[in-house]
Amino acid sequence: MRERRFGNITVRLTGGEDRQGGGDGPLVVLMHGFGAPGTDLVGLWRVLDVPRSVRFAFPEAPVEIPGLFGARAWWMLDLARAEQAMAEGPRSYAHEIPPGMEDATDRVVEMLEALQHELGVPSERLIVGGFSQGSMAACNAVFTRNVSPGGLVILSGTPVNLEAWRAGMESKRGVPVFQSHGHNDPLLSFQAAEQLRDTMREAGLSTEWAPFRGGHEIPMPVLEGLGRFLSTASS
Repeated sequence: MRERRFGNITVRLTGGEDRQGGGDGPLVVLMHGFGAPGTDLVGLWRVLDVPRSVRFAFPEAPVEIPGLFGARAWWMLDLARAEQAMAEGPRSYAHEIPPGMEDATDRVVEMLEALQHELGVPSERLIVGGFSQGSMAACNAVFTRNVSPGGLVILSGTPVNLEAWRAGMESKRGVPVFQSHGHNDPLLSFQAAEQLRDTMREAGLSTEWAPFRGGHEIPMPVLEGLGRFLSTASS
């Protein structure tokens, strides 16, 4: 693994022919969730069954969460409101635009452009996604910006800014999607994830849906399905 800065975001590179992101294979960019450290998803590259040429990039969210050592965010959340939502049960945020999300998306796009330019990755060989808040950052970049990857990965995410996402899906209908969500997710609504799935399918996006009996997590059956998706999307 090696660590570099792309567009003012720290990125950990793995995989590829030298296992440090080298070579000319496809690039999978996976962004971690709210409250996790920048290294949170790095270990996935050793678990996913993909060709050796596939490179991985694991960006570290730029916002430090006060009082939580190592915890980071793509944009800050109202923690008191989040605690209330946990007590009351998951709900839909589909019609909300989280404060800070648009600025975060601009930074993500800048990072992706730098990765593609410096590592020589054409758009059709770029797969973008993440877990939880990281997947929302990926969706906002793909559906509201000029980002047209060869695949989109949504792991335990939820729709936000859905009207804008829906409007942007028309031009991204050629982008295949892998989406997973736990039936018992205590943080982000399973029904809202189904709404996102249905909206993407109605817009013409080919969406592989991977529900599972579990919570806010990435279980092995999802990783197995994701490995197959990445192998196909990056070929």
